[in-house]
Amino acid sequence: MTDTRLLVSVVDDDESVRESLPDLLKEFGFTALTFSSAEEFLESDIVLRTGCLILDIAMPGMSGPELHRELKRRGVQTPIIFITAHQDEAVRRDTIEQGAVDCLLKPFTDTALLNALNAALRAN
Repeated sequence: MTDTRLLVSVVDDDESVRESLPDLLKEFGFTALTFSSAEEFLESDIVLRTGCLILDIAMPGMSGPELHRELKRRGVQTPIIFITAHQDEAVRRDTIEQGAVDCLLKPFTDTALLNALNAALRAN
């Protein structure tokens, strides 16, 4: 049997996010996979199968915005929801201007994430 639920990939260097977010996504009805870095995500065979990407802004190595630019360079049009622990309105504004669906401040509510996911589905 094939799982037809939307695949949401989570890229975040914070292990607690990678452990907790998939459970919430599954409660929302999505399939979820996690990656500890942008590089790990890019090296996977999941990039083109991802229906929505939840992406941390600040990570060691390639940052979230750098991954976003790389995906755009490759022609990958996956909707992106950025998440960040740093409250910086300029960064939030920049990510959205560059095409992100939303930029949520950690800790975000379940409702805020679901609203962003619904917006990503409409964008997809």
